[in-house]
Amino acid sequence: QLQFVESGGGLVQPGGSLRLSCIASGGTLDNYGIGWFRQAPGKEHEGVSCISRSDFATYYADSVKGRFTISRDNAKNTMYLQMNSLKGEDAAVYYCAAAHCWDRDMSKEGDSWGQGTQVTVSS
Repeated sequence: QLQFVESGGGLVQPGGSLRLSCIASGGTLDNYGIGWFRQAPGKEHEGVSCISRSDFATYYADSVKGRFTISRDNAKNTMYLQMNSLKGEDAAVYYCAAAHCWDRDMSKEGDSWGQGTQVTVSS
């Protein structure tokens, strides 16, 4: 079973950028659909973006379209989320996970979450 370690979060001003990284272990990343999820205080986990196995589909939540870009480097077993033009509502703990990914939707595989990485957007 894949396990993930997220990094790259931090404090950024509105309009700023961050790149999150997610290193996978316990399997080969390119055999899986993978995605980014986030959880803001008091809210449920939300699917942000995903990329399917074999990269035939990607999905972005409407709230991040045009601002976030998901990518992966299979040689490094690593996934990234480039986040530009950050807004206050993007503040959350971000998690990566194996995901079912279609071009219009995504869902998480499995029940457990990693430690996540905190993104704070504030001036």
